[in-house]
Amino acid sequence: MTTEKVREHMRKFGLEDRIREFDVSSATVELAAEAVGVIPARICKTLTFKDPDDNCILIQTAGDTKIQNGKFKRKFGLKAKMLTPDEVKEFTGHEIGGVCAFALAQPDKVSVYADESMKRFDTVFPAAGTDASAIELTCDELFETSGAIEWVDVCKIPEEEA
Repeated sequence: MTTEKVREHMRKFGLEDRIREFDVSSATVELAAEAVGVIPARICKTLTFKDPDDNCILIQTAGDTKIQNGKFKRKFGLKAKMLTPDEVKEFTGHEIGGVCAFALAQPDKVSVYADESMKRFDTVFPAAGTDASAIELTCDELFETSGAIEWVDVCKIPEEEA
């Protein structure tokens, strides 16, 4: 159901044909990377947090990163507190595992951001509304199609192993 909403959203940008649907789960970064055939870092994970007005801060970030609490607090002026699965569904219209910044249920209550960590890659793969879908986008396309407000730096990229 929500993949069709995402497809409709992407049609406005002429990108609907890039959506991939899988016979296997892509609900986690690792499963999505396996389904798509890329390294986990190229999966765009979508994280949702409460803002001071009980709305949603949605951050799109590379699959190998973690939110760095100090950076998050400096940027948003509050501690990072993730939404519950029910709140995620209420704000985004997507279930955990298929959450993306496209075709949002309550776009007026969701502030979308894109983390700089994704700029390491030519393309990234966010979910397309279900736990068995993804779409390949350049970082510029992701920013535009998601209606992102700005690029932020709130994540820590793991150190490469020697």
